[in-house]
Amino acid sequence: MRKLTALFLLLTCLSLHAEEEIIRLYKGPAPGSEEWKHTEQVSLTNLWQARVVFNVVNPTLTVFRPDSGTTNGTGIVICPGGGFFGLGIDSEGFDVARWLTKKGFTCFVLKYRLVHCKTDDPTREMLSQGNLDTVVAPTVKLALEDGKTAIGYLRTHAKDYGLKPDHIGIIGFSAGGTVATSVAYNYTAETRPNFVAPIYPAYSWAIKDHGVPADAPPMFILGATDDPFNLAPQSVTLYQDWTSAKKSAELHLYSMGGHGFGMRKQNLPSDEWIRLFADWLKIQDGK
Repeated sequence: MRKLTALFLLLTCLSLHAEEEIIRLYKGPAPGSEEWKHTEQVSLTNLWQARVVFNVVNPTLTVFRPDSGTTNGTGIVICPGGGFFGLGIDSEGFDVARWLTKKGFTCFVLKYRLVHCKTDDPTREMLSQGNLDTVVAPTVKLALEDGKTAIGYLRTHAKDYGLKPDHIGIIGFSAGGTVATSVAYNYTAETRPNFVAPIYPAYSWAIKDHGVPADAPPMFILGATDDPFNLAPQSVTLYQDWTSAKKSAELHLYSMGGHGFGMRKQNLPSDEWIRLFADWLKIQDGK
């Protein structure tokens, strides 16, 4: 019995270690926020009733690898949401990665830079701000750079993770969808994502000064019509912008689902959204 217990503990530790492989995106202070003195924190008691990471200063990627021999060579950067005040790190990050790795994808959950919170509850602090447009705008620019740097890093180190350099994309939720969309509008040859998936994105916050790029990547867009933040029309606008530029796009809007559902179970059709995404990825993989 003791041997079995010891073996179980060993396997558990190995599993946790595998999920905690961390890549720091910048060798020194992140460009543009060199003077930031606050430190990353985690909130467990908040309005979202979830684990929320906030005050991210040093952007990182947490690596989730498929089982040995099952990788398909596609890498996915995952950007959790949280209004640029926090990151719903589980439902819109680690849980997404765990599901996708079972399908052979190698996943990298991005902790991008956020608005500096002065309290220990980023969810309440965000609600106290009123109109967030001007509050988050400077941080969106920094988060965009983090997203691009993540893509560039993975392309440079593709062999280290068993990735095909032309099969590296990005998915983001809510504010993370803003990051993913901004990356889709602003990239170099080294940082161009091969596919982009904004999930209930705050499109109005995205940086899109130069219009849809001539070589814009294919896009998967998904949300819910009953989104309480009225983001469904923004998904439609994003789809129209992409298709008007004659770029590949797929749009799904559930009648119910609300906002921020991620991998949470609500006993609604939207619970199965990730299967639609995986099916779409198969098509991209075959191109």
